[in-house]
This record gives sequence, C-alpha cells and structure tokens, in this order.
Amino acid sequence: MTTTLAPAQAAPTIERVLIEGDLSRLTPDQKLAYYLKVCESLALNPYTKPFDYLRLNGREILYARKDATDQLRKTQHVSIVGLTRERLDDLYVVTATARTPDGRSDSAIGAVMIKGLGGEALANALMKAETKAKRRVTLSICGLGMTDDSEVESIPGAQRVDFPTLEELAEDAPLVDRTTGEVLEPFDPRDVALEEWIIASDEARRLGIPHKDLPNNAKVEQIERWTTALHAKIAEAHGEPVVAA
Repeated sequence: MTTTLAPAQAAPTIERVLIEGDLSRLTPDQKLAYYLKVCESLALNPYTKPFDYLRLNGREILYARKDATDQLRKTQHVSIVGLTRERLDDLYVVTATARTPDGRSDSAIGAVMIKGLGGEALANALMKAETKAKRRVTLSICGLGMTDDSEVESIPGAQRVDFPTLEELAEDAPLVDRTTGEVLEPFDPRDVALEEWIIASDEARRLGIPHKDLPNNAKVEQIERWTTALHAKIAEAHGEPVVAA
C-alpha cells in the first residue's frame, strides 16, 4: 500500500526539503517523485541512476554520480575546453575549464594528496584529480551546487543511503535534448568519451601535436586514458606544469 503524508504534515516536510535540501522525512514514494522530478528538469535518464542518496550532518541529500555529469555534458552540450595541472607542495591540482554553445565558461579545480605516492597509486591519484575537476566544473556550469561522487569519500561522516532501483519503482522516462526537444537514444558513456577525445584531438592538431587515430573498437576506458594523455601533451605545449607519474 502506498504511504503518503497527510496534508498537514506534507507542507512543512516539503518546505524543509526545498529550503534545507533534507530528504530524510520523505516517504519512499515521495523520494522517488522528487528524484524523477530532478532528473526530468535536467533531462537526465533516471534508469542510469545519475544521482544517489547521502546522509550528511543529519540530512539526506542527493549527490551526483558519474552518469549525471556525463549526461549533463551531452544533453547541455558542455565541452571541457581546457585542463591545467600543477603541483602545490603535497597537492596535485587540476583546473578544468568548460564552455557551453552560448559562450558561457566556468572553471573548477580537483585536488588530491600525492605525498608518498608512486607508481600505480600516483597514476590513480592524478586521474582522480582530473575526474574531480571535470565533474565539479560540469555541475557548476549547469547551475548545480551539489556534491559529486568523487568527493564523497573525503567528507567526514558522510554515509551513502541505500534506495530501491528505478527498475523496481519507476516507469521509464525518456532522455530529451533540452535544446532541440529531441528524444535521444539511451545514454552511452562511449559517446561522451569520444566527444572529449575529438575536442582534445582537434586542439592537438591545431598545435601541431602528432597523435594516432582511435581504433574503431576502442573501449571507454581506453578512450579516456588516451584523452588524458593527449591533454597532458597539450598542457606541455602551452607551457603548463605537468606532474609525471
């Protein structure tokens, strides 16, 4: 049986959600409705689970997962047009710059501790900093002041909250291009990876940086790795500091 709040209870509860962003007092049905409404407003496919729930300082909030920022870059045509890297004492800092078709731009940083790291651990830390920067600038330029999945583990006291999957609770919701209104095909992370590779490849070609073409069967992880390596060459060409792994 569906559980709902009585009208007298619903008003202050929804007010608390809107003002404080606290979802803890909502019923599962209300949480689902809120979740779907957020996805609809951002043209995100809820079946890919772009958001998840986090308990922090006595509140439950939504935080953005990788699928959210990947889809946002695709549906809102956000391009990552620049990545700069620098080492500040024990910190490795990546600054990502994003741009939208209407000319708006924004930047955000991703920073990780690299003291004492080497080999694969260092390589993973460098990639994590880049991931943080890309996701944070995507959320920022899209007007979303929410926590990103890559930041959760570094927040003291933060706890992920289990919630039923949309396959169990919701009807399908199409992914719609907010610019054209066109219903898009199911989200494919490879499309986003390819788009970022094309942007980096075009910039490398403009700077005269030699690089190989992608093989047709390249996997998402390979495309992302080669894009990261190409961004490093671009940064070097611009005279930007790059930390060697």
